[in-house]
Amino acid sequence: MDNSSVNKILIIRLSSLGDILLTSPVLKAIKKKYPSARIDFVVKKDFEDAILFNPNLTRIYAYNKNETERLITELHSRNYDLIIDLQNNFRSRALTRSLNVKTKRFKKPTIKKMLLVWFKINLLRELKTITQRYAEAANVLLDDEGLNLFLPDNILPTLDPQKKNIGFCPGAKHFTKRWLPEYFVELGNELAKFGYTVVLFGGKTEEELCAELANKINGSMNLQTGNNLFQIAADMKLCKMIVTNDSGLMHTAAAVGIPVTVIFGSTVREFGFAPYGVKNLILENKSLSCRPCSHIGKSSCPKGHFNCMKEIKPQFVLNNVEKFLAEL
Repeated sequence: MDNSSVNKILIIRLSSLGDILLTSPVLKAIKKKYPSARIDFVVKKDFEDAILFNPNLTRIYAYNKNETERLITELHSRNYDLIIDLQNNFRSRALTRSLNVKTKRFKKPTIKKMLLVWFKINLLRELKTITQRYAEAANVLLDDEGLNLFLPDNILPTLDPQKKNIGFCPGAKHFTKRWLPEYFVELGNELAKFGYTVVLFGGKTEEELCAELANKINGSMNLQTGNNLFQIAADMKLCKMIVTNDSGLMHTAAAVGIPVTVIFGSTVREFGFAPYGVKNLILENKSLSCRPCSHIGKSSCPKGHFNCMKEIKPQFVLNNVEKFLAEL
């Protein structure tokens, strides 16, 4: 297809926060390849803020599984020249099938992931990121920049920029991706001794967790919000570093250019979700034959010991964080 004949492009990535933030370099590359094209995006309403102010997009459509027919009718009227399906599941395929437009799809390395999880056969040693796989699907070239999250002008940080702020993101959707709360507490109190202010970030599901940690970490600030992504991002910008689990907020920190230390439990970097485009330190227990036990995380440790997280001790993290901070 000649680039000049592509005037309207539809991109589909319905969820989740991290996956959508990882599309931002690809959106930029698509706009560069098709500079005069209209680029629209379909996303679940809960994750709309991740792309809401992206200058490379013309319109955002909120996906609701109960209103699929209405959405299809509206999209059909737009007469798209090209669809780039970065979700590639039964819901995104239902949309593309009804529109009958040339479609490029994200190729998930599903078989390779299954081989690594179930048989520990690693065919993902190339460490290709999800963003790189998105770019391959869209047939575009990435630049050397990282992720982007565009904030509205009226969002102001609440943190004092004169303080030595270090952010903690102790939450994650799945249990096996969460470092132990008591370990976050111990690490936070050690950092406080060196004059750092620990700032707790989280969405509405982390309300109790962040409150508990705030009560136990000396001098900490609890900035857990009701999923106010823009406020979280604005305050992350005033942190020297973020210590986080493998989560959407890890990618949020990367999207605003803040170095991250990430603790990997049941998942591994081979799945492609390492911090993209920022200085980062990944800490993981490589001595376990049971890792990874899942490509997304589990509600409990299948072996019952949870050593992928329990054996990553606070002192080990502190030592590595100190070295990492000295290099920044």
